Amino acid sequence: MSKYLRVGVVLLIVVCTVVAVALRQGMHSFLFAWVLNFMLMMGVLTFTHTFKLPLTSTYYDSKKWEADGRIYKWFGIHGFRKVLVWIGWEKFNKAANPVKKSLDALKHLEYTTRQSEFGHLIIFFIVLVPTLFVGFYYGFKQSLWLLMLNIILNAYPVGVQRYNRPRLQKAIKRIRGFQPVHEI
Repeated sequence: MSKYLRVGVVLLIVVCTVVAVALRQGMHSFLFAWVLNFMLMMGVLTFTHTFKLPLTSTYYDSKKWEADGRIYKWFGIHGFRKVLVWIGWEKFNKAANPVKKSLDALKHLEYTTRQSEFGHLIIFFIVLVPTLFVGFYYGFKQSLWLLMLNIILNAYPVGVQRYNRPRLQKAIKRIRGFQPVHEI
């Protein structure tokens, strides 16, 4: 199956499932918010893993104000990371992407932080559209499930990736510093 067809089929399943839940449960329900986020995760994950975008934008470079991680600590990223460990996500993630001290493994891990951040950003902005629609049409209170799940399932994971990437980049630089340079 071609990669375009595979991605197309997955996106069709995502759209059909989300529309079915919206029609059955309503766009203001917890179930809709949950299904929307997880179906979009499935769709975006399929897209990013199929097309392997280079993700070389300067957006992904750490800014001075975030390099020490203080801003992320203030927003509770450490607490969120502890929750991920508690629910078993870190163990699951480490099994899928084991951390090794080789340069290639660290570069791959750093790239996966970019992939993850890219995916969660796309999902965040897609979910923001129905959140605003529900907020205007049904009222702010009815959009709370969409808003809260969007923050928990997308904004915080972006923060985790932004927190982790400078540490991975520092480790990559450290390993590169120990490797002999071959003359040409």
